[in-house]
This record gives sequence, structure tokens and C-alpha cells, in this order.
Amino acid sequence: MALINIANTNPMRLFGFILLFLITPLFAWAQATITISGKIVDQETSEPLIFASIGVKGEAIGTVSNSLGEFDFHIPPEYRNKLLVIKMLGYENIETNIRSLPNQDTIIFKLKKAVQLLDEVVIQDSLSGGDIVSIAVNRIDQNYPNTPFLLDGFYRDLKKIGGTYYSLLEAAVKIYDEDYHEPRNKNRLRERVALVEVRKSLGYNHKFTNYFDQNNLLEDLLLHNDVRYRLFHGNEEDEDKFYDTFERIRITFYNGHRVFVVASQSDYKLKLYIDTKTYAIIRLELDRKYPNDYVVRKKNQAYSKYISDKKTIDFKEYDGKFYLNYMKLVSKVNWYAVKDDKLKFETELYQELLINKIHSNTDNRIGNTRKMRRYGLQYQDEKYNREFWDNYNVIKDTPLDKEIMTDLKEQGELPDQFDY
Repeated sequence: MALINIANTNPMRLFGFILLFLITPLFAWAQATITISGKIVDQETSEPLIFASIGVKGEAIGTVSNSLGEFDFHIPPEYRNKLLVIKMLGYENIETNIRSLPNQDTIIFKLKKAVQLLDEVVIQDSLSGGDIVSIAVNRIDQNYPNTPFLLDGFYRDLKKIGGTYYSLLEAAVKIYDEDYHEPRNKNRLRERVALVEVRKSLGYNHKFTNYFDQNNLLEDLLLHNDVRYRLFHGNEEDEDKFYDTFERIRITFYNGHRVFVVASQSDYKLKLYIDTKTYAIIRLELDRKYPNDYVVRKKNQAYSKYISDKKTIDFKEYDGKFYLNYMKLVSKVNWYAVKDDKLKFETELYQELLINKIHSNTDNRIGNTRKMRRYGLQYQDEKYNREFWDNYNVIKDTPLDKEIMTDLKEQGELPDQFDY
């Protein structure tokens, strides 16, 4: 290494060396990904706020808080001078300068409950729950994207048998769609999906794997998007009857807007959160229990019955349109012996999809070389890329995830289960 003789160095040259020495760390900092770790809680009760949206104001990236209200948000360096925004139904937004946030392990963000404003429009007060839902469904083409778009997402599925987790799959994916126009065939996927990176458990080699569907579970999950596929009612004859089941519950707030809360409790529990100005559906919660004779399929002298579905779909606004933000589906299926109808075992499939970046009005289609295949994701594995996952926005792990890891260890050591 060459040494600099300060005593004999030209003053201007020495100043240049000093300036370069000072700005180099700043340049490196400016190029580094910014990671904000936080916990979102209710200001009054300190209770964690689950699935709150975290993003950069005016930008297309974001994540959500986990079941403990915690998150890790990886932000590209070009956004360091922008605002971090946290949104939650029923609460006022928090906005803060990204570069002013302290460099610490966990920042506590306290959200304040929104105060109801008494400026309801008279015509809105006269609308029934069914009227509100009917308007919202008829405005889907208007409120949701009508030009091609691409979504970057994080997908996870967990399989559980008899109370024990035995498989875990996580993947970074891309989802392309032309628009939100109503499809003729609601059972045929309109989106094109591509794998970017995969990390998975070898629990998929478990003997019970065959008791779960072997098709592409991510594609199945997307078909559960009631807004995209207009799954609110079975057919036109049921439409009026469907709308009549809804009641207005209350007014809440989201992102500074008033939101209708309407609910139906006919054959299932369905709750919709609908913006009072645009009539966009910004959240859907469904809890459905199936009749006892709902047989799914038979296998190895056993047959299965669908027990229940529990679903949450969340949307966020970007560029004046509403895009999928987060989706969760928990499905329970029980298996019974053919000979005596006795319960053999219970299964549960847990699926989550987080959209962490939106590319609106894009020409970037997913080519056939990258398109996911129709069969299970576990058979479409990629090598584990630690550097990629260290900077990719996912749903932060919780103690439950540690429990899952403990269950998975029973099938072998983790280095053997993951492609590290």
C-alpha cells in the first residue's frame, strides 16, 4: 500500500484526499438498502395491530405487520428522503421521514384511533347494506386496474396434520394480469405467475403429502380473490337474494377516508369494508363452514370432507386504482375411514400472499420460459439465495414460526431441509 507524506503534499491535493475520505462512507450509506424494524401498537392499549400496511408515501412498495404487529421493511436507498406511511383500518395514518428514524432494533409506532366525522352525506345514510355492496360490485371495473399490471409478491404455505406442522414453502413470485374485467370462466386463472426465488422444507416428501392437493397452490389461492373473479354470488338468479343478506354495521376509517362496514351472515359470515367515496372494496373477511356431507375426494380407503375456509383479502390504492395488497386463506379438511366413517386425521392448509411492489401500466409480461408450471411449487425448486432473501420484503417471523421450525426438525436437521 502506498503511503502519503502529508508534510510534502500539495495542500489542494491533501484537501482532496480528506474530502474523499469523508464522503466515501456517506456514498456507501446512500447506496445501502435501508431496513426499518418496527412494531405497530394501539396508542391507548398497546395491543399489537395485525396486518397493518407499511409503505413509502406515493410509491409502489410495501409490507404488512405480522400477528404480533412486527415488521422488517427493506427500502431502496433512492427513497431515503421520502416518508414512511403506516395505515390501519380504524386508525389515523402515521407519516414520518425515513432518514429521521433512529437506528435501533425495533421502533414502536403507536397508532391513534380515528375520530368519526359527522359529515355523512344524506344519500349515503339512506343506502342499505345491500345497496352499498351492489354499487361496489358494479364499480369493480372502475376502481381496480383496467390496464396491464405486474405484482411482486411473497408467497407462503404451511401444511398441518393432527396439530403438527410438517411442511413449509416460501417463494418470491411475480404475478401479471391484463385488467380486472370479469372473466367468463371464474374457475380459470387469468393471471400469469412466475417464480423468482424459492426456499422450501423437505417436509413435502412426507407420506401425508398426497392427502393435500398436488396442483399449484398459489394459482389456487389467486382464484379465491372474490373481487377479481366476482365470487360474491352464484348466478344472476341469486343476485338480489345475495344483496338482501347484507346489513350496515358501522362507519370506520382508513387512510383518512370514511369506510362502510357491511356484513352478511346467511350461509357464511362475510364482512366487507367499502370506501364511502369510491365504493371500492378495500378489505374482505370470510368465514365459511361447510355442510357435513361435503365430500371432497377418496384415497387409500379414506375419504375427506371440507370443514371450513377462513379468508382475508386486503387491497391498497396506488395511482388512483386499488391493487391486491395481502391475502390469507386457511382451509381445514378432515379424513375419515371408508369402512366405519371414523375420523382418521385432521388437516389444515395455511396460505399467505403479500404484494410488496406494484408495477402499474406495464409492458413487462411474464414469458413462457419463466411461467410457473401447473403442478406443485415444491417440485419447481430453486437454489437458496441468501443475499436475495436478506433484502426481500416478507412477513416477519413470529414465535409461531419457531414452533413450526421445531416441528420440522423432527423430520431431520434444518440444514438438510432447506437449501442453505
